[in-house]
Formats: sequence, structure tokens, C-alpha cells
Amino acid sequence: MAKTTNEVKKAPVDFGKSAIVFVITFALILSGIMLFGTSAHMPLVLAAAVAGIVGILSGYKWTEMEAGICDTIKASAPAMLIMLIIGMVIGTWMLGGIVPTMIYYGLTWISPKIFLLTACLLCTLVSTFTGSSWSTMGTVGVALMGVGAGLGVNAGMTCGAIISGAYFGDKISPLSDTTNLAPAMAGTTVFSHMKHMVYTTTPSYIVALIIYGILGISVVGENADLGTIDLYLETLDACFNISPIMLIPPICVLLMVIFKVPAIPGLLGVAALGGIFAIAFQGATLSQVLGAAYTGVSMDTGVEAINKLVNRGGLSGMMDTIALILIALAFAGIVERTGMVHSVVEKILSHAKSDKAMMTTTVFSTLFTNFATGVQYVAIVLPGRMFRQTFRDRNLHPKNLSRILEDVGTLCAPFCPYGTDGAFILGTLGVATGQYAPFMFFAMLNPIMSLICIWTGWTIKYMDPAQKDEDIIP
Repeated sequence: MAKTTNEVKKAPVDFGKSAIVFVITFALILSGIMLFGTSAHMPLVLAAAVAGIVGILSGYKWTEMEAGICDTIKASAPAMLIMLIIGMVIGTWMLGGIVPTMIYYGLTWISPKIFLLTACLLCTLVSTFTGSSWSTMGTVGVALMGVGAGLGVNAGMTCGAIISGAYFGDKISPLSDTTNLAPAMAGTTVFSHMKHMVYTTTPSYIVALIIYGILGISVVGENADLGTIDLYLETLDACFNISPIMLIPPICVLLMVIFKVPAIPGLLGVAALGGIFAIAFQGATLSQVLGAAYTGVSMDTGVEAINKLVNRGGLSGMMDTIALILIALAFAGIVERTGMVHSVVEKILSHAKSDKAMMTTTVFSTLFTNFATGVQYVAIVLPGRMFRQTFRDRNLHPKNLSRILEDVGTLCAPFCPYGTDGAFILGTLGVATGQYAPFMFFAMLNPIMSLICIWTGWTIKYMDPAQKDEDIIP
């Protein structure tokens, strides 16, 4: 027990060394991606090695840093399991004709001019019900990418609308892990946190919807090729049994939420349901179902664009993404356990004298943590731990902190190409960060709205020392 106490009290790596680590990390990742055209995997491995060497030179033992890696990975293990299962869901839903049916009806019913708006709203609805942006993108999002391709919509625009809707729903859903994690770290209740988020989240979302509506009318509507749409419809109809019955599994996902079925067994259930549908309605064999669940679908429809839409999914298809996430978590575990992020943030915080400056520092520290570690949960937990007492010392209500953690920690995660969210989006929707980032309007606007509230003082709440506030958790 004494050993654990000593590890906790050990001085963090100083600011100079910590800053060097992060400068080297960003340089490795940017040069690897932009100059050498490689993925972020190996640059992150090198960055983790640099962080480990600096940690050892600063007096930390490898066993201590290894424990930090294990703790970080352990905390994110459920999310990685969900990601693997989503790969299985995509595979069996493709083979079972479920996603192709959703694409077919989407191409039939949705007007190109309102597609982006519809995609954002639909993902909002599903994500609010499920409390999971990842589950939404891995099911409805995949289908919408297919619809967008059929309508001639830029893939980055479609992906941006999907992400905006999925993350908005995740952010306001009481079922969301981040919606519960942020107030827990800040020291307030979920209900108080959700009410306080309305002031920054709602205006940002409304403006984003307006932009998607304008884009649809001015840009997307001109790109739709009715001949191509007809070809896609005919091909899907020829290769799959298209029927309203195929919409039963998506309905089951909503029922799963209503009856509060845990995510992992629930998603396994709908993956199995996709396999049953493949056998019952698409004439697939059990061997083909197991193959789709593991390696994804592989078929030739005769149309290259449709091949790209349906030949995807599978547990193994997620392994490259899981590898990137594990490496990012290893790096995050080292820099968190050695206190490198803490040292950089503390240095910045030392220059924040006023409440506005301190809260602005919190915003940019959360953003920095997001890009420094690449892990959304770390970007919520670490600043939450660090700034919790500072907010109380300045008599600022902890719901101000929890709102910042969500506005920046949750929503800016997809902007990090080597982070867990960016890797998941690339692996699931097949769109790189550079393509979708310019169209993530909700995620762009929400942090700006948060800063506006801080600088103007609008909706910033203070604690009343003379009155017990039930929204404050000790």
C-alpha cells in the first residue's frame, strides 16, 4: 500500500521536458501523415517510446508507466469491445440485406436537397435514444454514407452531418457515458449538467442544421444524377431481398435502449439477428454468416460503387483501428502517469488570473489534452480532476466545468486523426479526418459558443456559500 502512495505523490515530469515530448509527438505524427503518407500507428509508437524514455530519465520506473498504460487501456476496454462488435454488426447487417434496404429506401425517399439535414436529424434521433455516437455511426451512419454516395453527395459532407447528429444526440442523452462522466469529474449532478449544456449546445446545433440545409439546396441538389440513382436501386434490388421486414433489426436497437439492455450483449444480439435475417431472407449459409461477422462481406454486384458500399464490416476489419487505439492509449497512459499533461496545463494555468482567463485556460487545456493523448475519456477525466478544486476555490459552480468538458472534450475528439474517435470514424465510415473535419459544423460551433459564454459572462453560474446547493457533489 505504501508503494502505491509513493507513486501517487511522485513529482510530475517538469514543464520543459513535458513540452519537448509533446512537440516531438506532434512533429512525428504530422510528418508521418503529411510527408511520408503513413498512418499514425508508427509515429505514435515512436512518440510513446520518447515519452517513456523521458519518464525514466525523470525518475519514473517502467513498471509505474506500464501500470499507467494498463489502467488507461482497462478504462477503455468496453469501448473497444463495442467497436469490435459493431464490426460484426456491419458485416451481418450487410449480408442480411438490412443496411442495403436502408440505403435503398433512403435513395427512394430522401430528396438530395434535404439529405444532409435529414442525415443529421436522423443520427440525432438514434444517438439520443441509444446514448452512443459510435453505435449510431456504425449502423445508421453506414447506411447514410451509402445513400449519400448514391445521391452524389460529397463523402466529407455526409460524414460531417452524420457526426454532428451522432455527437449531439450522444451529448444530450442521459444514457451517454460522457454525459455522465463529465459531471462526475466536475462534481455536479447529471441533471444540472444537462440543463446547463442547453445554452451552448442548442444554438450551435440550430446553426449547424441551417448550414446543412443551405448546403443541400445550393450544392448537393446540383450533383444528384437520377440515372446513377436508378442504377444503384436496380443493383441493390437484384442482389438483395429488399423488404420493410429488413427494418426490424434497427427497430430492435431502439427497443434495446427502451428496455435498458446493456450495450455489449444488446449489440451482440442484433449482430446475431442480422445473421438470422441473412439465412432466412437472403439465402446465405451459416458459413457465410460467420465469415461476414469475422471478415466482412465480399461480393461482386456488377457495379463498382455498390461493391464499395456493401463489401465492408467484420470483426477483423476493426483490428487496424483497435491497434491505433491501443497505441494511443499506451501513450496516454505514460503521459498521464508521469504527469506530463499536468505540468503543461499547470504552467498555462499559472498565467490565468481572472475567472474568465481561468475558464478560457480550461477550454484550451481540454483541447490540448484531447490532441496530446488522442483519447476522449482522458480529455474529460484529466482536466476534470485538475480544475475541479480551482473552480470551487473561485466560487464557480462545478456545472461550468462539466459543460466545458463536454463542449470541448467530447466534441473535439473527432478532429484528432490519430485519436480513438478519428480512428473509429475512418474504420467505420471510411472517411479520413481531413475530409470530414471542414463539415463538422456542430463540433466547430459548440466550443466557440462555450467561449462566448465565458467571455460575456452569460450563463456562468457562481456558488452561494450561504446556501447548500444540492447540485454540487463534494
